[in-house]
Amino acid sequence: MGLINSILTWVMQKRIHQIELFIKYPHEVQEELFKKLIQTAKHTEFGMQFDFSSIHSYEQFRGRVPIHTYEKTFTYIDRLMKGEQNILWPSEIKWFSKSSGTTNARSKFIPVSQEALEDCHFKGGKDLLSIYVNNYPDTKLFDGKGLAVGGSHQINELDPTASSYYGDVSAVIMQNLPPWAQFIRTPSLETALMGNWEEKIEKLARETIKENVTNIAGVPTWTVLLIQRVTDIAMKKNILEVWPNLEVFFHGAVAFAPYRTLFQSIIPSDKMRYWETYNASEGFFGIQDQKNSEELLLMLDYGIFYEFIPMDEVEKEDPVAIPLSEVELEKNYAMVISTNSGLWRYNIGDTVKFTSKYPYRIKISGRTKHFMNAFGEEIIVENAEAAITRACELTGAVIDNFTAAPIYLKEGNKGGHEWIVEFKVQPADQEEFARILDESLRAINSDYDAKRAQNLALIAPKVHSAGEGTFYNWMKRRGKLGGQNKVPRLANSREYVDEILKIMEGA
Repeated sequence: MGLINSILTWVMQKRIHQIELFIKYPHEVQEELFKKLIQTAKHTEFGMQFDFSSIHSYEQFRGRVPIHTYEKTFTYIDRLMKGEQNILWPSEIKWFSKSSGTTNARSKFIPVSQEALEDCHFKGGKDLLSIYVNNYPDTKLFDGKGLAVGGSHQINELDPTASSYYGDVSAVIMQNLPPWAQFIRTPSLETALMGNWEEKIEKLARETIKENVTNIAGVPTWTVLLIQRVTDIAMKKNILEVWPNLEVFFHGAVAFAPYRTLFQSIIPSDKMRYWETYNASEGFFGIQDQKNSEELLLMLDYGIFYEFIPMDEVEKEDPVAIPLSEVELEKNYAMVISTNSGLWRYNIGDTVKFTSKYPYRIKISGRTKHFMNAFGEEIIVENAEAAITRACELTGAVIDNFTAAPIYLKEGNKGGHEWIVEFKVQPADQEEFARILDESLRAINSDYDAKRAQNLALIAPKVHSAGEGTFYNWMKRRGKLGGQNKVPRLANSREYVDEILKIMEGA
């Protein structure tokens, strides 16, 4: 396998020159891509509705096409799912990526064109490997297999021709991978695309236990379950006794910081690497490109044209977005995309913060609808994850999952926040954990600090310790096991917290 590793490593390194091109000329690359998108889609129903043929500049596009949420785009997507074509994009849409619907309880279905598969998702996967190999040219990545923990797909029952499918974006990608990519991955496609998550974990474990796994790609939560099951079956102390050549975990979907200590305990090696990606149902957006930083390089040549909504515009009925050239560092923006799958000025619901312009690098800061702001405290996911990571560090705790929601004001009672945390390792002192969590939030967020001063508007947070498997059982009840599904970190309502508390009470 040494020769294969050498050849593939060389091939992957060649793409770096193209990445350097959009790093050097970001605005020119985006402008050219914008023109290509408009030209390609001008004869679609959407393109004719907004007269794409007469659009010659970004200013015309911004003035003519409103920002679209999923709800505004749904009427077009619904028709696509029922078999109509040439509505949002000219090429045939055969695949739909099913989102977990983290901004509300309903699943979302995102069209995935062949162009998006090849020029975005596949390209993103290759670039992830290229960037990693460029950082670690001595890697032995291709001497073994990559283990992908993904979702499942099924026939689209709304399509009378039965010629289209939907599923988790990971499943859509896996089903369509080119032969060379199938060769370097495990498990079998049949196992990788199983629908029943509990059976899938068992089969994944038994099928991959004898493989030489050098890298894993997936969501942290479900990857932990798989690693623990493989270790149990093999009757080993840790996963490195099963996969001694494991060198990197490519992760995404949720912030990794709260999971780092847990992974370091189940993969006890200083040489193990953790590499972040930003791949969503709507597209592949960012890749970590530096060894010592989790900032994500914004990928500008994937058939995606970017715009950004400043946070003071987000809640407006007709928010004003700005182009990449006008963003400022360390400010939160809602990300808006126009893509080669026919999403037009689409607000994906994620918020990002730019950490660099030369090149453009970002950090994911949260969700536009995942926050707590019942009292003007404006806690975003980034705040919560930083604070809980700090509390773990100082109390020796290791967490598996968490969520939080407001305690609303009642007559005679002040408001506050209620946290449910499932620990892998309990903190030395739970009251101390809650105190550090509170203090960290106050240090991070001045609005929260002001509301907490002298318990003026908010009392200290209430923290519950959930039993092992609580979040797993809650996700199972909701039919949200596996794939791209993830626990909502924050909510401005008590829907999730109250459901979990009932499970904890045995209801």
